[in-house]
Formats: sequence, C-alpha cells, structure tokens
Amino acid sequence: MALFRKKHDSGSSSGQAGTASRMPSHIAFIMDGNGRWARKRGMPREYGHAAGAENMKTIVRYCGSIGIDYVSLYVFSTENWKRPKHEVDAIMDLFSSYLDEAKREIGKDDAHYVFMGDKSAFSEEFREKMTELEKLSEGRKVTVNFAINYGGRDDIIHACRELLKDGCTDFTEEEISARLYTKGCPDPDIIVRTGGEKRLSNFLLWQSSYSELYFTDTLWPDLKTREIDRILADFMKRDRRFGGLSNDSTR
Repeated sequence: MALFRKKHDSGSSSGQAGTASRMPSHIAFIMDGNGRWARKRGMPREYGHAAGAENMKTIVRYCGSIGIDYVSLYVFSTENWKRPKHEVDAIMDLFSSYLDEAKREIGKDDAHYVFMGDKSAFSEEFREKMTELEKLSEGRKVTVNFAINYGGRDDIIHACRELLKDGCTDFTEEEISARLYTKGCPDPDIIVRTGGEKRLSNFLLWQSSYSELYFTDTLWPDLKTREIDRILADFMKRDRRFGGLSNDSTR
C-alpha cells in the first residue's frame, strides 16, 4: 500500500481565535513506552524499539491517508545518548534500516522526509543517507519530520547562532522561526505523547507555544489508528483561542 494517497480538503485553524478546531495540518508525536512495552513481555528494550519502529510506519501512513500535511516524530533526543550503548546502537540500526526502506519505496510514496536536529554526531555514511533521502523526496505532498539528536533548547540555540552568522542582532520571532530546524513548517496543531508521562521532554519548545497537548497511557507500540481517530475527534472539539476570546463569552 502506497503512503499518503487520500487527502481531505480540511485545514488547520491556526491563528483563528474563538473557533472550533478542524483537522490539524500538523500532528507531532512523542513516541514513549517502547521499553516498558518490551518489559511487560519479558523481552529486552531493543525488542520494544523494533515494535515501535513498525508501528511508526503504520501511524505515519494513516495520518497521511486522512489528510494531515505534516507529521513530526521524536525519534532520538539529545539526552538519549545517556542510555546504554547497546540500546543506542539498536535504535540507530533500526533507523538506518528505515531509511533504506524509505529510499526503496520512494517511487510509491508521496512523503517528503526531513531530518531535524544536530547531524554532526552521526557518521558520514548516516548523514549521507539522511541528506540523500531528503533530496530524493523533495516536492511531495506530506512532510514527515524525524527529530533525531534533537532537543528543543538546542534548536533555539542553533537558530540564534544562525542569526549571529547572518549578522543579525536585532531580530523578530519570525526571524528566529525561519532558522529553527522546522523552518518552512507550520507549528504543530497538536502534540501527542504516549506512555502516560505528561511533559514535553525538550521537544519543539519554541514551536509548541500554542499547540494542543494530548497525553495517553497507551504505550507507543500499542497505539492504533482507532485511537488516532479519538485523538483527532477530541482535538476538533477544542476551542483554540491563541490568546484571543472564545465564542463563548463566559470563558
């Protein structure tokens, strides 16, 4: 099945205060719970990451099929290097295999792959794989952002350094946004975190200032498309005011 063929004609309500939300343009996922999922089955954490990687494909396909234009995934944070080496190596091997598969299927899929974060920590071969896939997939309908060696604070520092390189010392929010790893991408309408924790964990700190948040106890490998439907139904009931007033004058 090819990715991202079906598109709805609905968009995001970003910037429209006092209106019920429509289908989000951009959904972001903090994919938490792989290790606990494996432990519940008496398996090593690497087993959970493999299951999580498979489910990531399913969820990304589904989001694209229902008309979401941008999907962002927190794959590996700047803090995740603190984990045991064997676990880090397993995550990197899984992601490298994903890149190879995405390249093989580039003719069938309608996804533009983008890799957000500090790539300097990776091998030259790994960086080349990411760069090649970004270029090969340019111009496609749905953008899939992979946050790898990514941290929200590092993202802001990176943008400020880019501003200084450009000789800019008196700048606006728009100029900072244009130099973040997410440049050219709208802020997420909703950020979903699986696994029961209720925090952002250094993910898209600048971009999430008016994002809706959704926390579920479901572990990432167990997240099903029917729960995505429930999340979106909840989102579309929310009154996004962006600092303005609600249509309900009592609020």
